[in-house]
Amino acid sequence: MTIEKRIENIVDMLDDKKAEEIEVFNLDNTDYIAKRVVIANSLNTKHTIALFDYLKKELKSQGDSFLASDVSDEWAVADLGDILIHIMIPEYRQRYSLETFLSELIESQKK
Repeated sequence: MTIEKRIENIVDMLDDKKAEEIEVFNLDNTDYIAKRVVIANSLNTKHTIALFDYLKKELKSQGDSFLASDVSDEWAVADLGDILIHIMIPEYRQRYSLETFLSELIESQKK
């Protein structure tokens, strides 16, 4: 499966389970550790863990597995090698502002 199809699948799964503000960053032309980063808001701390567990189970059944992960009530991150998935409560997303970092990284590589 291509990376685009895998990303589309991940976004669809998150959307189906009520994740909010799902964004995908294409980092192909940067010196970042992954080719794509998916960021999504959970509704609350229990939803963060539920989304993470759902993705882990579903992706494994499709032949994709987490190489590494870190989970707390507020933030879960999954490393699929070429894709990183961040699921977090809105307060954490606002506090850590990964979108700003990734957007600036993409812009700096265009110069």
